[in-house]
Amino acid sequence: MNFIRIMLLIAALGHLLCGCCDCLLTYVPGGRKFGAKQLSDSHLMAETFEKMPLKNPLLSMLLGCFALFMCSFGYYGIYLWMKEFSEVYAVIILISAALFLIVGTAHHIFCGVSEWFYVRMERTEEAFRAVIKLFRDTSVTMIGCYLGWAVFGIALFIAVITGVTDIPRWACIFNIVPLFIVTFPFHIGGMGNWCGAVMFVSLMLLI
Repeated sequence: MNFIRIMLLIAALGHLLCGCCDCLLTYVPGGRKFGAKQLSDSHLMAETFEKMPLKNPLLSMLLGCFALFMCSFGYYGIYLWMKEFSEVYAVIILISAALFLIVGTAHHIFCGVSEWFYVRMERTEEAFRAVIKLFRDTSVTMIGCYLGWAVFGIALFIAVITGVTDIPRWACIFNIVPLFIVTFPFHIGGMGNWCGAVMFVSLMLLI
């Protein structure tokens, strides 16, 4: 069990690092924030990324891949822990986590590449159309990432709240899905990763 706790700690640190990488893509020096509305307005997009340095998306891509690798330790640790109570839940958690991590890594890279090329191409209308097309053409990675993320969270939530595991039922709140639902209205960059870090730290203390 101590080994599993170490894996959960590594994952918590990984989510914190990945959250910082998300912020490198979301927040632009000067106080501007990138969001969904920029994707439908080329002029607003150009204004938002006016002061974005190329190093930000580059660092986000490189460190983000390493961060998600760190996260994989914790998700596998939860699989090993769940396996003691239910093979079915354990398999669901393993498969969904693998989908989230593998496809999520590709999604993170595509987001970083889109921003890098947009800034490198000097935020022109042509650059805007190019990155929007790339984003749409690779949207399957975003869908797969969040699908795996949601299935993992729901499976873990049900297992805990129904008493399948040996931790208290109230601990079901320390889960990326309910935590994200509660914090979503604040629209903070990297929120999914902050929720992931809270989940892993909580489980590390509970199991």
